[in-house]
Amino acid sequence: MRRRVPPIVSEYFRGGADYETTMRGNVRAFQQAMTTAYGAIKFDSLDMGTTALGCKMDLPWYISPVGSLRSLWPMGDAVASRVAGEFGTVMAQSTLSGTLMEDVTSASKGDCWFQLYLCGGRETSLRTIERAKQAGFKGLILTMDTGVSGMRVLHARMKPMQSMGPYRGLSLKDMIVLAYRKTLLAPQILPRLPWLFNHYRDGGLMKFVNVIDEHGDPLPYSDIGTQLAASAVTWEDLKWVKEAWDDKPLIIKGVHCAHDARKAEELGASGVIWSNHGGRQQDRVPPALHIVAQEMPLVGDSQLDFMMDGGVRNGTDILIALS
Repeated sequence: MRRRVPPIVSEYFRGGADYETTMRGNVRAFQQAMTTAYGAIKFDSLDMGTTALGCKMDLPWYISPVGSLRSLWPMGDAVASRVAGEFGTVMAQSTLSGTLMEDVTSASKGDCWFQLYLCGGRETSLRTIERAKQAGFKGLILTMDTGVSGMRVLHARMKPMQSMGPYRGLSLKDMIVLAYRKTLLAPQILPRLPWLFNHYRDGGLMKFVNVIDEHGDPLPYSDIGTQLAASAVTWEDLKWVKEAWDDKPLIIKGVHCAHDARKAEELGASGVIWSNHGGRQQDRVPPALHIVAQEMPLVGDSQLDFMMDGGVRNGTDILIALS
């Protein structure tokens, strides 16, 4: 990805918050965990299938929601959904996506979940929830750890929003400044012309086409930091989100402690995702694997389905996380 995509785009996907202590800690926790097995046992076949929130999965992993995938590859979310279906697992689509949710569900042979930010306020979110139901999503993921957009220091220095915006509506002075900023990107973009060609063929700077305001317009890409700050999730929000989603599974993502897991279940959640957002939102919080090991046993007698993300890099990591 970093060879093909210019840093001003790829750093959004690579980077973590602040000093990236938690981002690296997620991976290090798996590297420091050891595993062993009983010996002299033979199996004629292996079944890695499982069920999460009523969705049958051929493998014990799924695609966690990642925003802006379309900036990496044309219709990136739909491509990921198709691959998830081929592997017999679940695709979770982010609110911050440039691909229509209907295209994502239709691309997969399997089940899909939709991850919800409350961008645009309650009424906009209610429209998004109803549309997700109509599109066939089987579960709704409400992310609770994005009260503000994470401070990804290196990416912030690149000033991507100031360099990637459109010229439309700008004064002559601002157009000249934007053109100058775009010119400064030439050294990192010219060696990556295949990406640039695909980017413009796919429509250029994307909009968040699944966040539609009262006028029927999608949320512009440049508005997201402000929107996240204005749409922080509280426990009160779970009540109306749950009511709007009816009796379908509601999943709370970004849970760090047993207290919040129990609270989520009390308010009607069907599952939680132990996650520190890949270390992208808040630095100096425990690695995701440590959260699972230390906090999940404290939830007690629970009917929740548990999932996790953060630091998983290969199949051995998945084995360790499940263990």
